[in-house]
Order: sequence, then C-alpha cells, then structure tokens
Amino acid sequence: MRTDRDDLRQRLEAIAEELGDLALDALREAVEAGETTSPPEERRLTRARRAVEKAALLLADGDTAADD
Repeated sequence: MRTDRDDLRQRLEAIAEELGDLALDALREAVEAGETTSPPEERRLTRARRAVEKAALLLADGDTAADD
C-alpha cells in the first residue's frame, strides 16, 4: 500500500512541475506581449500547482498534518 501512495505522490510532484512550467510559459508570453501584470491564466496555474504540491505533501512519509 505504501508503494501505491509513494507512486501517487511522485506523479503529483511531476504534475506540479508541469503546472509550474505552464505558468512560467504564460508569464513569458505576457512579457513578450508587453503586459505589465501577470495574466489570469498564470495565476490559475500557480494556484493549481500549489494545490497539487499540498496534496503530494500530505502523502509524504512522516507527515502528521494529515492526522489533525
């Protein structure tokens, strides 16, 4: 069972990294277009990345926050 949880955690970490890459791409495109504020797409992607990172953290070994 632990292996299943570890596999899921690793997949979540990979998804978080992909979301971060997409957010960076959105920022890069905004800068290239001359925008001076972060686009809504980047903010949504960043929020999604944080949520996925939190889920991965909750599955990590030794996490006591899930017991609260």
